[in-house]
Amino acid sequence: MSDMTLLRIGIAVAMSLLLGAIIFFGRSRKDGQGRRVPRETARDAADRTEPSLGEQLADSWGQGEAEQEELPLATGAPQSELGRRPVDQFDRIISLYVAAKAGSKLRGSDIVVAAEKAGLTFGYMDVFHRLVDGRPEAGPIFSVANIIKPGSFDMARIADVETPAIAFFLTLPAPVPALDAWETMEPAAQRMADLLDGVVLDEERSALGRQRIQHIRDELRAYDRQNAAPPLGRTSRW
Repeated sequence: MSDMTLLRIGIAVAMSLLLGAIIFFGRSRKDGQGRRVPRETARDAADRTEPSLGEQLADSWGQGEAEQEELPLATGAPQSELGRRPVDQFDRIISLYVAAKAGSKLRGSDIVVAAEKAGLTFGYMDVFHRLVDGRPEAGPIFSVANIIKPGSFDMARIADVETPAIAFFLTLPAPVPALDAWETMEPAAQRMADLLDGVVLDEERSALGRQRIQHIRDELRAYDRQNAAPPLGRTSRW
């Protein structure tokens, strides 16, 4: 089996990003969504530890990727609030991947440089976020996580980090209109792919082509019309 086939299998399994993003951005759902769960006591809730987005991504990726040594996380560092989503509920998730080419890995130090050049900020949950210019408190337009456990980027050991792919995802409603959010995320993914010598894949694990881009744009225009998104204006592109 070729390296590219293994990579595609891993990315296919990593579609549990949807579940992981739900856990990352908040536990609550809109009425009528999701399955019912038994009522738990306050002590049960206190003892229970929810997996993070990174853990969900890593567990899923591990089913299609060889076991990798897990780097210890830095401890004692204060948690940044930059990129924290102020609203828990959301309707939809749009995702992209930047994957290394066959036989290669994305290196942590290169990811940091590429993220900075693409206008991203390191922050909440130790992942990267694209914030609204002049309104960082509004939450992320989109975020970028590692596909390998624990999903976050440990800056104390970033030079040792290697990963087959990183995941870009935005949740709707976003702090800007849906189409603007996409028009910010897609060029950023392309920019980082160029800088990292990687490839951009859509949520179906296929190369992101013009037809798919146009289809997503049409869907998000319809979403904005349906949800009467406020005209906040275009965010900068790269």
